[in-house]
Amino acid sequence: MITTKGCGGSRAAVMMVMIFFATGESEDGQRLRFQVELEFVQCLANPNYLLFLAQRGYFKDQAFINYLKYLQYWKEPEYAKFLKYPMCLYFLDLLQFENFRKEIVNGQCCKFIDDQTVLHWQHYSRKRMKLLETGANQQGSQTPVSQSTAATGNPTPTTLPSSLINGHGQIQKV
Repeated sequence: MITTKGCGGSRAAVMMVMIFFATGESEDGQRLRFQVELEFVQCLANPNYLLFLAQRGYFKDQAFINYLKYLQYWKEPEYAKFLKYPMCLYFLDLLQFENFRKEIVNGQCCKFIDDQTVLHWQHYSRKRMKLLETGANQQGSQTPVSQSTAATGNPTPTTLPSSLINGHGQIQKV
C-alpha cells in the first residue's frame, strides 16, 4: 500500500500515487526514481558536468533533450524544496536553448561559467552576512521590545541569534 506519511499529503505525494497506479511502479521504484532525478538535476549546477555531457554528445541526442524538458517539473515548489543547489534550475532552463547546448561544449565557456558561479557564492555569502549584521545593528538601536510592546501591544520582530545562521547566511534547521 502506498502512503503519503512522510510527504505531508502534498501534491508531490498525490502525483507519486497517480504514477504508481498509472505505471504500476512500486513505491520503492518511485522513491528510487525520485532520488535519481533529484541527484541528476542537482548535478546540472556544476558547469564541469555540463561540459562532460556536451563533450560526449548528450546534448545532440533528442531523447536526452526531451528528458531535460521533462525535468522542468523540478521548478514546481513542491519539488524545488528538496533541492540543495537551486542554481541547477537556472542551468536546466539554459539547457532548453540550443545555442547554450552548443556553446557549453567549449571548455573556455565552461570555465567562465564556473568562475562566475564561484564568485557569486563568495560575494553572495559575504553580502548576505553584511545585510544580516546591518539589520541586527539597526534592530538594536531602535526602541527595546518591552517599550514598543507596551506602546502598541504588538512585539517588534527580533533578529535571529547568530548561532542559527550558517556560513551561507541561511537559517539552520534546529
